[in-house]
Amino acid sequence: MITKKYKIAGRVIEISSIHEAVHKNCQDYETNAEPDFSVMTTLEDIMREREKVRHKYFSEGNPVPNYSEGTLEDITIHRKIAEEMVSYDTFVFHGSAIEVDGQGYLFTAKSGTGKSTHARLWRELLGDRAVMVNDDKPLLRVTKDNGVIVYGSPYNGKHRLGENISVPLKAIGIIIRADENRIERITKREAYPMLVQQSYHPVNPEKMKRTLDLLDILVEHVALYNLYCNMEPEAAEVSYTAMQEEP
Repeated sequence: MITKKYKIAGRVIEISSIHEAVHKNCQDYETNAEPDFSVMTTLEDIMREREKVRHKYFSEGNPVPNYSEGTLEDITIHRKIAEEMVSYDTFVFHGSAIEVDGQGYLFTAKSGTGKSTHARLWRELLGDRAVMVNDDKPLLRVTKDNGVIVYGSPYNGKHRLGENISVPLKAIGIIIRADENRIERITKREAYPMLVQQSYHPVNPEKMKRTLDLLDILVEHVALYNLYCNMEPEAAEVSYTAMQEEP
């Protein structure tokens, strides 16, 4: 086993893996600090992950990818980390998070809708003012007193877009494809189904309940929007301007 320690979302995690690929992915987060918790994998974990992948793609009618054992182990490690993070009021969220002028903005949608594309349009519009936090699975730490902090993590999508940074989360935009660009503020009730869908669902029932409790707090602290947009540059201009409003 290969064992190293990493600081992710403010927590030190000791990771023990069979394959070096797991640690190469996390190298920008390495630390010598004492761990808050540990995760490790077995060959059985990797085989179970291969079956999960096969079932997912087969049920969707898509070709099943031939992932290496290292890639499957990386997915397994991420699942284990996601399970443990809930105990620290932190959960994985599927979306693209970007930082602009010290504030975080998170775009989410069903897969293939264009959240990564919309984040790219913001970067093109704002230049160096915009920094990608995480393009796939940022971590959200939720507190009653200090709001929501969005963290980068090593698990940042196929294009590896993200930084080892954290920033207060100001707003969440749910992207909906449309011919014309417009944005509307929505209620907690309207946003909640998509937020639940896009959050990591722990296997442990108590941790799943805690995730829902954290979402209840999150929606009190951030502005929520529906972003009706095409993938033209104007989409970023419309959404950025509107999302500067105070929550």
